[in-house]
Amino acid sequence: MAKKEVKTDLWVAAQLDECKIHFDAQGSDVKEINEALKTASKRGTGNAGYPEYTAVIGDFVLVIEDKADMDKQVKLTDSGIIDTSVKAVTDYAVNGAYFYAKHIAQNTTFKKVFAVGVSGDAKHHIITPLWVDDREGYKQLPDIESFVSFSEQNINEYYTRYVLEEATDIEKTTEQILKDAAELHEYLRTYGTLKDQDKPLVVAGILLALDEIEFGGFSINSLTGDQTPGMRDGDKLMNAVRGRLTRSNVGPDAKKDKLLAEFAILQTSFRLNEVNETLKKTPLKYYTEFLYEHVFRNIKYQKTSEDFIGRFYGEFMSYSGGDGQTLGIILTPRHICDLMCELVDVQPNDTVLDPTCGTAGFLISAMHRMLMMADTDAQRKNIKKKQLHGFELQSNMFAVAAANMILRKDGNSNLECCDFLRKNPAQVQMKGATVGLMNPPYSQGTKADPEQYELSFIEHLLDSLTVGARAAVIVPQSSMTGKSKAEQAFKKSIMKNHTLEGVITCNTDTFYGVGTNPVIAVFTAHEPHDADKVCKFIDFRDDGYEVRAHVGLVEGDSAKDKKQHLLDVWNGRAEAPSKFCVESTVKAEDEWLHSFYYFNDEIPTDADFEKAIGDYLTFEFSMVMQNREYLFEDLLKKVK
Repeated sequence: MAKKEVKTDLWVAAQLDECKIHFDAQGSDVKEINEALKTASKRGTGNAGYPEYTAVIGDFVLVIEDKADMDKQVKLTDSGIIDTSVKAVTDYAVNGAYFYAKHIAQNTTFKKVFAVGVSGDAKHHIITPLWVDDREGYKQLPDIESFVSFSEQNINEYYTRYVLEEATDIEKTTEQILKDAAELHEYLRTYGTLKDQDKPLVVAGILLALDEIEFGGFSINSLTGDQTPGMRDGDKLMNAVRGRLTRSNVGPDAKKDKLLAEFAILQTSFRLNEVNETLKKTPLKYYTEFLYEHVFRNIKYQKTSEDFIGRFYGEFMSYSGGDGQTLGIILTPRHICDLMCELVDVQPNDTVLDPTCGTAGFLISAMHRMLMMADTDAQRKNIKKKQLHGFELQSNMFAVAAANMILRKDGNSNLECCDFLRKNPAQVQMKGATVGLMNPPYSQGTKADPEQYELSFIEHLLDSLTVGARAAVIVPQSSMTGKSKAEQAFKKSIMKNHTLEGVITCNTDTFYGVGTNPVIAVFTAHEPHDADKVCKFIDFRDDGYEVRAHVGLVEGDSAKDKKQHLLDVWNGRAEAPSKFCVESTVKAEDEWLHSFYYFNDEIPTDADFEKAIGDYLTFEFSMVMQNREYLFEDLLKKVK
């Protein structure tokens, strides 16, 4: 047991290192805590007692006890509370951690203490945190997969959310966006009588005009409701948009004209430009003031990967009784965009391509990550100007995406309004993209038009990237089973020329309201799939995101922790049981899904073993008894 215990100790230490948590073993470098532990014997003798690890993170103390055997995780009393008897404290991880944490809370000035009990090994383990106060109280928190919640940048948010049970800043921002979007949608409907596809264009156009304020090319006060042709509010906004596109060096002229044609609704709509009796101003001025106050400053002054216009677009569609599919687009949630950037490990020297870019969510996530990692201003400028490329087929989406990128000072916006499938991959390859990110159109492919299958988009993307490039795509899980002849052919062709790294099954509510079960597939381009290549298939349906009434999909309490665990397993930093991750070689005819390769590798507990033996003995006994009946019947026949 001692050897197994040491293995657990080392694994826990490695996990703490991974999360950059500075810890002390068997004591503490903090004098006050160390003094308290000198009387913390688990046996209550008043002698010294030391937990496996302690860590001080800001105002918080983390106390960790571990056991090799998962049966020794926690012992509760008959009434369901933590047992504090000497034997329970010495033999069980959570009970021991609770004992030490309470001792520290009662005997030092540190009052914010988390106790964590860990049992098992790298592959099969349980991690249970408790919040401990300096009296007899404690609060058991949900089990976690890693220590990422206790890292310096996350612990305050974890404390706010779990212990205080208050909304965190991120939740407040998201809720505010949704509230603003609902409000603005109502105003657009009431005062503008706009068609669905025009609403996001009005928003994007106004935001571009607002971006001219800092250059003196536009002022909200200039919107006076003047009805003179060429001087109406819409004309002034369009002038500012034209100026912004010129300033951003959007070219060639055909591209600029296409964008201006999309935003022309600002000028052509009579309702938007007449003074409204209720508002005492034009709806355009009202929208401009609202957007300046609620959205524009978020984009300009918050360094975030949130696609604000995309978020508004998505909300408008849901309020219009649709989900965006009517316009042929399903927006990828921000947390999925961020996750996919992390799975392919986007670096500041990468060039990123999204061939079906929608409102540019992936490009914004990639840009945010690259800028955070960049060292110099020259590098940041280069990222924005040259390293982000996108294609979008629908002109209204293209306009929204272009506005989105321009607002983030992306230089000259390397977006094209075109059909990606008509592009020659060899020509697209000249862009030098080292990363591909894509959410292609769903369920468009048929036997008559196999080019529209998601696998066709995937192959076209991989063919368009440079040798060794990484790609992550989010598609319905049905495309990974690929039952039709055409889809089987695509899978074979992909494996012949490219490598599948793995597939992650996502939360079924990822595209809430759409009814799609998505997966993320990760590939390496232009390296033929080796027959011995071991791929990872992960069941990440429990990702910590949950659906809340009137809000939709939101980040749950455990989301950060679960994402960290996923990345640790994906990158080989942590092992996981087969119910989470299966590693296997693949064939083209396989279903590229966790459920296809899954097998149960859990070690049975004593109770499981006893039940199996009991079932077997019951079966044997019944067989013997039946046999005796047959023997008895035979005997009776012979006697007769």
